[in-house]
Amino acid sequence: MKFHRLWGLFLRYYYNLLRSYDRLTDMFFWPVVDLLMWGLTSQYLVKTGALNNTIVLALLGGIILWIFPWRGQYEITVSLLEDLWNRNLVNLFTTPVKFIEWITTLMLIGILKAAVSFAFASAVAIALYQTNIYTLGIKLLPWAGILIIFGWVFGLLVSGIIMRYGTKIQTLAWTAIHLISPFVGVYYSISTLPSWAQTIATYVPASYVFEAMRSEIAGNPVPLNALLPPFLLCVAYLLIALYLLISSYNHILKRGLISVE
Repeated sequence: MKFHRLWGLFLRYYYNLLRSYDRLTDMFFWPVVDLLMWGLTSQYLVKTGALNNTIVLALLGGIILWIFPWRGQYEITVSLLEDLWNRNLVNLFTTPVKFIEWITTLMLIGILKAAVSFAFASAVAIALYQTNIYTLGIKLLPWAGILIIFGWVFGLLVSGIIMRYGTKIQTLAWTAIHLISPFVGVYYSISTLPSWAQTIATYVPASYVFEAMRSEIAGNPVPLNALLPPFLLCVAYLLIALYLLISSYNHILKRGLISVE
């Protein structure tokens, strides 16, 4: 990979973002909607005595941390769809740009956009509910790392499926990661799931992060080395997803990139 090509691709998507108001507002709109809906609900339950402030922090913290896998997946899949809609994939790869450089750029942009959305959402939570997720400290960084890789896995898998089968299944770009969310435990403990669902959750790396966050808030810190297994699981899934995506890309090269519709 060459840095100047990565930088050129980054500028391409950066300038496109500045001129695309729907993509720009999307970074802030949905996090605010979720925080308003769940934040006001939790505040109501606190007043009725059904919840305490610790549970509110766990609930809002889950919403804010969910931004990382969501943006990690969204950025890869929607950027691919935009190139397909504009019939621009052929133009892109007639340049010296390599396929892996394109994917790497989308991953890095996902990190940047997730960081911006996270900072904005956490500021909204502090302003509206006096709930500060930064009290969780430096552990937010490894948690965010696992979650963003988890999002990349879904982004690469869905992109590979869209490349192979076309835009007729493009709805997966917005819905795929939400299909696994019941087993992640964003809003609740994994222990509340039925036993068969808890078994599935053990193979979902993000579930370990949200469980660790709730334990930290409850005053039972989870050592960082406990997150090594889900991290390795994430890396294994990422390698599989990359292999499947590259396989799909090589498959459509035989038919021609213009054939992906």
